[in-house]
Amino acid sequence: METAKAFRGNKSALPSKPCVQCGRAMSWRKAWAKNWAEVRYCSDRCRADAKRSAA
Repeated sequence: METAKAFRGNKSALPSKPCVQCGRAMSWRKAWAKNWAEVRYCSDRCRADAKRSAA
């Protein structure tokens, strides 16, 4: 990913998007590089809360 190559310690240059559950801004992480478009929740807790509120 080109963003990872351009990263020089400046986290504000990384892409971010809001968590679907809590609305908190999530910054891009290297662990999410392959599936950044599919990442919807900032944490396991938000993922679990979303499943609880849907059911």
